[in-house]
Amino acid sequence: MGSNATPDAERVGHHGRETTYRRFDRGGDGPTVCFVHGSGGNAEVWKAQTRLSDRFPVVAIDLSGHGESDDVGTAAGEATLEAYADDVVAVAAATDADVVCGNSLGGAVALWAALERGLTLDGLVLAGTGARLAVGEALSDALAGDFDRAVAWLHGPDRLFHDASADLLERSRAAMRECGRATTERDFRTCHRFDVRDRLEALTVPTLAVAGEHDALTPPRYHEFLADRIPDAEYAEIDDAAHLAMLERPAAFNAAIAGFLERLD
Repeated sequence: MGSNATPDAERVGHHGRETTYRRFDRGGDGPTVCFVHGSGGNAEVWKAQTRLSDRFPVVAIDLSGHGESDDVGTAAGEATLEAYADDVVAVAAATDADVVCGNSLGGAVALWAALERGLTLDGLVLAGTGARLAVGEALSDALAGDFDRAVAWLHGPDRLFHDASADLLERSRAAMRECGRATTERDFRTCHRFDVRDRLEALTVPTLAVAGEHDALTPPRYHEFLADRIPDAEYAEIDDAAHLAMLERPAAFNAAIAGFLERLD
């Protein structure tokens, strides 16, 4: 496979549905990393992280109802969080993933899988996320009544991006519109009900908490809290980035991930 080739989607069946993922491996002999996207997203958000696959095999998952994965009929909250954790556990088992990296909602799913499922991992990366992910009234109201307004709000200054190109902003908006209002609203309402602040001390897996310097959705202090409360955790901050640092500053983000993975290896 050439360095720019996109592999065909693979599917794993579980719980009466199929979850789609793509595997990128250019001979890397480090730990395999399963990347989990956030609310209203899909596996494409991790496109720049496939550059790591010459050192660490990369797996990028579409959670249920996102991208090419089958949907679930769950209500927002713990039922959806459980379903998404099922997706991650199934893909991790199918790909022998050693590390899970989750962004935003994906970070909540990764934490839930580690805490509730006893998922055996060598490492955990929590990027643009937190132990609690409350959704503000402005976004909540927009999601319920005017999806275009919600998309516009999320793409405002220092939310998803700090200083992104017009092309990147438009591709991000298009991806969220493709996901659709119902699934995106379910994602954010699931985030709003998520809270594991009093359980972090139970995590035994080495963890990296990665924050964008200007992230107003999940600020650096959220990640400092994670690094402080998880027994074996470290903190990294990405300069000149907001919530989607892996898209906005991919080289710096990848360097932080690679350093952590090398220390694990």
